[in-house]
Amino acid sequence: MKFDIKALAFACAILWGAVVLFMGLANLIWGGYGHFFLLMLSSWYPGYDAGRSFAEVVIATLYALVDGLIGGAVFAWLYNSFVKSAG
Repeated sequence: MKFDIKALAFACAILWGAVVLFMGLANLIWGGYGHFFLLMLSSWYPGYDAGRSFAEVVIATLYALVDGLIGGAVFAWLYNSFVKSAG
């Protein structure tokens, strides 16, 4: 079985983007919630500093969408290359 690279890339982008969006919104609603998770993201995503503003949530979500898209595509491509060589 092979993965559809585009489908997995979009699925990972939506999933990771949603996780970061919900965590950012939860941090805005309940101050301090997920703070260390958001700090970790700020070390990965340039321009995002884990501030408590809606603009920061949007920036992190956009980064997460791109990150998930690329990560999902690379994972599917790598998996498909191993399936090809094993079969």
